Amino acid sequence: MWYSWLANLILCLHAGFVLFVIFGGLLVLRWRWIAWLHLPAATWGATVEFTGWICPLTPLENWLRTQGGEATYSSDFIAQYLLPVLYPEDLTRDLQLLLGAGVVILNAAVYWWLCRMQTRGVSRNQWVQSRGRM
Repeated sequence: MWYSWLANLILCLHAGFVLFVIFGGLLVLRWRWIAWLHLPAATWGATVEFTGWICPLTPLENWLRTQGGEATYSSDFIAQYLLPVLYPEDLTRDLQLLLGAGVVILNAAVYWWLCRMQTRGVSRNQWVQSRGRM
């Protein structure tokens, strides 16, 4: 019972991490200090996608499921849980590279915009206040 519970906890943490990798740059718009957490996470996420590695959380979850007497899965987390929701087809190498590029492009755009605002001397408070007047 505990193994199944822990496997599900790892699954939730893994999903949260993937969402943070993809959208964490947007949190940096509000809280700049999150960049110290997000940049390494996004680098790891993109590296896993570009190299085809399997995140260590996937084998850990599978091991916990095995210990709990449950079935495991042979693919990586994205192929098992995210792609069936987003895409009806199997994960291909080209699609995996596209996902990695999407993470890099989305987050590079957010950080580029932040750097641009910094070099213009626009503080977050000034930007938020200007948005409130619209």
